[in-house]
Amino acid sequence: MHQTQPSLFAKLMTLFAGVALSGAALAAAPAHNATPQVEIKTSMGDIVVELNHEKAPKSVDNFLTYVKAGFYKGTIFHRVIDGFMIQGGGFDEKLRQKKTRPPVAIESQNGLTNNNYTLAMARTGDPNSATSQFFINVADNEALNYPGRDGFGYTVFGKVIKGQEVVDKIKGVLVDDKGMFQNIPVIPVVIKSATILKTPIQPKL
Repeated sequence: MHQTQPSLFAKLMTLFAGVALSGAALAAAPAHNATPQVEIKTSMGDIVVELNHEKAPKSVDNFLTYVKAGFYKGTIFHRVIDGFMIQGGGFDEKLRQKKTRPPVAIESQNGLTNNNYTLAMARTGDPNSATSQFFINVADNEALNYPGRDGFGYTVFGKVIKGQEVVDKIKGVLVDDKGMFQNIPVIPVVIKSATILKTPIQPKL
């Protein structure tokens, strides 16, 4: 996208732009309960997200398939914008993009909104292009809600229920531009693992 003084919308389009690579098919696995919880261990601390299968079944099943396959181990948060969001789940520390499963259909009309600490699917300009990349909102991003400025918005499929302070630390890291990457942390923020919690925790109120 050509831009000189990028608007928020322009930032969104470049922010979530990426090459959707199709890779070896991983068997899709349905969620076993309506609110599965996933612990994301990062180099800056641990985050627990609770997923909303009732409101976003396709997105949740898609995310859990990647989690169960160990896909997120070694990926990084490659785009961090304080006051907006932190995005990850697609590139490793050497900035190599991982091969993904086929895209998942958008579910942005599910009534969930892009509020602070919610989990949403990243995508390109194509509304049905979301694969493995996700972002955590670090502000109430009303512009990302359906219909948004592009008529589609972004699918929210969960929320952070533990480790909000870790999200806050990540959003404040020093960032720079590197090649095709903008707002990439100077010191990589690495996802060490992402696993489904066998024993759910009680969300903080």
